[in-house]
This record gives sequence, structure tokens and C-alpha cells, in this order.
Amino acid sequence: MSQQFTVTGMTCGHCEAAVTRAIKQIDGGAEVKIDRANNLVEVQSTQPRETIAAAIREEGYSVDE
Repeated sequence: MSQQFTVTGMTCGHCEAAVTRAIKQIDGGAEVKIDRANNLVEVQSTQPRETIAAAIREEGYSVDE
């Protein structure tokens, strides 16, 4: 299932890697596409939306609902 998140606080490639790593820790098969300029994170995953959002928040980024 494709899910899109608005994530603020990503300022560099390291931030993108941290968000990607956090998502892949809860779903190793997830596909993650990040558009940092527009604060968008698109995730193909079977995990519930809130589980993915919580993983991103744990890395220190804000996720708009």
C-alpha cells in the first residue's frame, strides 16, 4: 500500500538516510522515496500508517497528519 507523509526537519542527505533507515527497520521490504524540497516521504509498505509515522518521529522529525 502506498502512503504519503509530510515530514518536516529533513535538511540534508543524512536526514533522508535516517528516515529511510527508520522505515526499513520496521519493514525491510518497504520502498521509500523522499522529496526533501517538498517535505514529502512516499512509502510502499504493509505497515499501518501510524507505525511508520511513529518510526519517523522517533528519529526526531515532525510528521503532519
